[in-house]
Amino acid sequence: MTRKTLKTVTLGCKVNQYETEFVREALLSAGYRDVAPGETAELVVVNTCTVTQESDQKSRKLIRKLAGLHPEAEIVVMGCYASRKPEQAAALPQVTEVLTDKRNIGDFLRRCGVFDLPVGIDSFGERHRAYVKVQDGCRVGCAYCIIPQVRPYLLSRPVHEVLTEIRQLTACGYKEIVLTGIHLGHYGVDFQRDPVSLSEKKEDSQENPQLAGLVAEILKLDAPFRLRLSSLEAVEISDELVALVRSHPSRICPHFHLSMQSGSDEILQAMRRRGRSGPFREKCEQIKSEIEHAALTTDVIVGFPGETESQFEDTCRLAESIGFSKIHVFPFSPREGTLAAALPNQIPARVKERRAAELIRRAAELRENYARSLSGRKLQVLFETSSQGRFLGTADRYLRVHVSDGIRRNGMNLVTPDGPNEILGQLRDVTVTGVNGEELQGELQ
Repeated sequence: MTRKTLKTVTLGCKVNQYETEFVREALLSAGYRDVAPGETAELVVVNTCTVTQESDQKSRKLIRKLAGLHPEAEIVVMGCYASRKPEQAAALPQVTEVLTDKRNIGDFLRRCGVFDLPVGIDSFGERHRAYVKVQDGCRVGCAYCIIPQVRPYLLSRPVHEVLTEIRQLTACGYKEIVLTGIHLGHYGVDFQRDPVSLSEKKEDSQENPQLAGLVAEILKLDAPFRLRLSSLEAVEISDELVALVRSHPSRICPHFHLSMQSGSDEILQAMRRRGRSGPFREKCEQIKSEIEHAALTTDVIVGFPGETESQFEDTCRLAESIGFSKIHVFPFSPREGTLAAALPNQIPARVKERRAAELIRRAAELRENYARSLSGRKLQVLFETSSQGRFLGTADRYLRVHVSDGIRRNGMNLVTPDGPNEILGQLRDVTVTGVNGEELQGELQ
């Protein structure tokens, strides 16, 4: 019997990437097959994003393009754009179904012949790291963010289910597992609020786990992999979680991505952020004091409505005093449907661009300073690519690292006529020998 050809495409965050892979693997198990190069697909699944208006435009443009490339395909649209603008999505060429709620993915898969829904995924394409979604939903309601409107429900996966999926992925050779969620720090909150959820999770080793409890259970797994946490709020990082990272330096990456957004308390209040600059700084100082050379990365929005030059400078000073190793800088973009879009005193585009450029310049200096602080240190690196004897990977502290002919000098036969045969996809210790901008140079141990 001819198997139906499938193409999946993703826009947006790590959670979207995970959910697309889940759908893909489930459909493959039901007899579909990935479309070959140059072949047209019969079913196209597009996972969309709506975090900005540009994301909506990209989603629509992508769907139209895929309709042209696969003129006989049925196109199924899922994701946050599908949830927010289902009528627009349904009107696009060849769209036969719009999944407005990702909790209904299981019903869609059953209609496609997937009768035994998988517990999770066991591959992540050709990557060497795999994302594991453990939580969904956000109800915080920051003034600039549309996501609580399209993912308002809180849903945490049972511990035993997460452990099963990680076992599957590590058995397939993945050496880095990235825990991710729409609001990762809210893992387990719904267990407390929903007695039914608790009763259904009695088989878990913990009846009411929070994020630190989940991490502690993962660390009990006997497999050669490291764990990385995706974005967190500083107020959600418990002393227990910091202690786990400190006491398991080779198992948990000493890297925290803490969403700061602004260093001005007035702007944070206008943003409806839960934390303020003082507690944020204190949490960063705690992490750096307890975990040697911890990497702290963050997100910052510049040009929020009403932001003055003085308030922007507050953000720059706080970032410099903390010493972030990387800052993602976003000029404020008004999102239709959010409180911030209707605020007075919108900042002119030229001012936002100037402030963004200035913070990016300072962030580059901070990143290079942090990189230089690692000179002579031993880092754990996951090697992912190679070219002409040069091997490139990601350190536990989230910097790019390369090693080159030092591999042969150490007498390690890692290169064959067909390419690298031992180092790619592996965790190896590397001593930092130099810094080239943001990239580290090193030698294998």
